[in-house]
Amino acid sequence: MPSNAEAPPLPDPLRVPVADSHTHLDMQSGTVEEGLAKAASVGVTTVVQVGCDLKGSRWAAETAAAYDAVHATVALHPNEAPRIVHGDPDGWSRQGAREGGGAGALDEALAEIDRLAALAQVKGVGETGLDHFRTGPEGIAAQELSFRAHIEIAKRHGKALVIHDRDAHADVLRILKEEGAPERTVFHCYSGDAEMAAVCARAGYYMSFAGNMTFKNAQPLRDALAVAPLELVLVETDAPFLTPVPYRGRPNAPYLIPVTIRAMAAVRGLDEDVLATALSANTARAFDY
Repeated sequence: MPSNAEAPPLPDPLRVPVADSHTHLDMQSGTVEEGLAKAASVGVTTVVQVGCDLKGSRWAAETAAAYDAVHATVALHPNEAPRIVHGDPDGWSRQGAREGGGAGALDEALAEIDRLAALAQVKGVGETGLDHFRTGPEGIAAQELSFRAHIEIAKRHGKALVIHDRDAHADVLRILKEEGAPERTVFHCYSGDAEMAAVCARAGYYMSFAGNMTFKNAQPLRDALAVAPLELVLVETDAPFLTPVPYRGRPNAPYLIPVTIRAMAAVRGLDEDVLATALSANTARAFDY
């Protein structure tokens, strides 16, 4: 096993417990119990487990039902919607190669997300949104249709909306405006600049920062974090992805949240405990737990 595949060491524990507002336990090594115990040992006492497809959304709901420390969100990821409609011949997603099922298959999948969204342990609908990086022009219509449907589901069930926005800022903001955003809307792995942060702040959207805010080339993210209203800021791992510096390239997990929080505190010029207290309250408010 190459050294860069080794799990990073445990950081010093936080004094104020916090939540990882966006993680993928089903893509991490080790058991759920191990992951939660490791996180709790450094003060990360709650995680939001995020669904990206039907299988993952069912798993998120089941896992949240089984563990008090886990809350679930359910959705078809923006890249999943076009695959359901048009197929996935390369088997790029975890389902392997698939035939396209057309609009009917997308409707069926959305109906299942709707059913899962009604469950008490499901606190959000997401990650949904738009991804112009991975999906080409032929998939945009399916993505947009799916995004609008998820917004409607979140509003009808009174759940938070968790947004994946990759290279699609203007279109995501436009659709939220057209449809009317749910009361609680979270931009997961916030990727906009300070100007967009001001737009999100006016709309009352939460901005969740991940380990990539520590990357050398991420000054626009740090600028956004510097101006985002403190009551709208969340923290997440998006684990196993986006491991913070100095562990970039190694597997991420909820227990590394303290590394990102310390980097965020430095950007804000805030005491770590003050930031952790705000993040903890904000996550509970955003996901209504």
